[in-house]
Amino acid sequence: MAKNLDGIAIYSRKSKFTGKGESIGNQVELCKEYVRNMFGEEYAQKCVVFEDEGFSGGNLKRPDFQKMMERVRAHEFRAIVVYRLDRISRNINDFTGLIDELTKLDVSFVSIREQFDTSTPMGRAMMFIISVFSQLERETIAERIRDNMHELAKTGRWLGGNAPIGFQSEAVSKVTVDGKTRKSFRLVPIPEEAEIPKMIFDLYAETDSLTAVEAELLRRRVKTKQGKDFTRFSIKAILQNPVYMVADENAYQYFVEREADVCFPKEAFNGTCGIMAYNRTDQEKGKTTVLLPVSDWIIALGQHPGLVPSRQWIQVQESLERNKSKSYRKPRNNEALLTGLIYCACGERMYPKLSKRKTAEGEPVYTYVCRMKERSKRQRCSRRNANGNLLDKAILEEIKKLSEQDSVFIAQLEKSRQFYTGSREQYACQLAALQGEYAENEKTINGLIDSLAMVGDSIAKPRVLKRIEELTRTNRGVEHRIQELESLTSANALSDGEFDLLRQMLAMFRTSVDGMSVEEKRAAIRTVVRKVIWDGKNAHVVLFEAETGEIAYPDRSDQLDSGEEEPLEDFGDVDYNEPNADAATKTPWGEHSK
Repeated sequence: MAKNLDGIAIYSRKSKFTGKGESIGNQVELCKEYVRNMFGEEYAQKCVVFEDEGFSGGNLKRPDFQKMMERVRAHEFRAIVVYRLDRISRNINDFTGLIDELTKLDVSFVSIREQFDTSTPMGRAMMFIISVFSQLERETIAERIRDNMHELAKTGRWLGGNAPIGFQSEAVSKVTVDGKTRKSFRLVPIPEEAEIPKMIFDLYAETDSLTAVEAELLRRRVKTKQGKDFTRFSIKAILQNPVYMVADENAYQYFVEREADVCFPKEAFNGTCGIMAYNRTDQEKGKTTVLLPVSDWIIALGQHPGLVPSRQWIQVQESLERNKSKSYRKPRNNEALLTGLIYCACGERMYPKLSKRKTAEGEPVYTYVCRMKERSKRQRCSRRNANGNLLDKAILEEIKKLSEQDSVFIAQLEKSRQFYTGSREQYACQLAALQGEYAENEKTINGLIDSLAMVGDSIAKPRVLKRIEELTRTNRGVEHRIQELESLTSANALSDGEFDLLRQMLAMFRTSVDGMSVEEKRAAIRTVVRKVIWDGKNAHVVLFEAETGEIAYPDRSDQLDSGEEEPLEDFGDVDYNEPNADAATKTPWGEHSK
């Protein structure tokens, strides 16, 4: 991209769409008018506009702002113009860092509302003063929001959103909060569904394990509100939610000790209702929801009954805290090559599981394990694990064979090339015909529009208008079809050079794969392998750009199990049989679907 040192960027932001006042469009027009007055019409026409609508000024993590800064760092702009200072940020630290960076890049920052320009020392000083007040305003707004939440907490109302499992949201009355009348909702138990969170708390109390609870729920085929299987994460979210807790003296003491903001006196915690906790999570746009510490919570008494005794809920929290150090952590480094590509025949992904043993060559022993098998403790899937060391080596050997001149894969590539070439020619003919039809219709429409002046208010006018509408609708359909054909042509446009490049890559793979690093092998496999499906005995390998077929192998599944009791070096050598002219290649690794 060429540098444009005379370019000017205009940035606008609004937290939500209103269509009036300081809207995105109004901000941009005012900025352009400023540039026009200061630099001339030519600069105003060349301004590049960046817009973020629906984003807060609390930080700089906004898509168009980030795009603008990338181009600023590429020295494409001499200045950034905004309508008002807080359109950039309400945070003093963010703003200070931005001004420092722009100064180093020799890029001016102009705010037209405050009439500040960082190209002058006084302008820079005033910018920092104003940004301090912007941050003060933001903190004042945050304080006001928290005060509002206090008033809401006193009502014990449900604020909306998806009701937790076991409850449904029900409108009950209108309440007055902060001088405004609002519709009030409360949580009402669903009798059958309310047994699920009780069951989860009981199972965790028995097992002290999220994994064990997950396995039991899978075995019982218990589903979430959305009809999905429970995971450890959804189970933990339920266990940490105080909405299920009976509000009694123990509950009050728990939250007071952890410095939560408790809105009701101790005597109100009499065991007749459940807990409603506000400000539990940080749900900043574009980021993963984060559970805030209990000290940030606002605790109120809900209008719903608690489902879980307070002692049990508190014991579960203590257990979850203890078990943090035991939680599963995926190994950072392993030798597995098929991670992300290998699936169990049950439909779940398989992941590499490292053991503490080594092969005769000193390589770590690993197996591919079905996630559903692990999660359900063999209740929903009991297929044997795949020996990862042998499977990866066999996949590499099979890919080496793909580049052979007489391989089925090369033959299919040639067939695919002919098919795509033919398809492109057919698409091109259809495309030309549709483009001609579109042009002809447009010509007719323009002629009919011109004839309206002569028709005037005669009885023919409605017919002319109707015909214009019909042709316009027809052209919309033609235009849609043109776009479809253009996308199909683009998707299938595999040139002769691309096919030749793939063949060359496969040839290089055969001669150099043994010297590749693990990362390079993974990348090479992903150029030709779409996915690998393990059925407990055979591996089905699905390749890119190939038709579906099968290559059967002898059953050597006794060598494919995880074999935790036996070292890998005792598995013996792998024999490869010579293929017959009409038979498929033989290997102990099952079907090889192309």
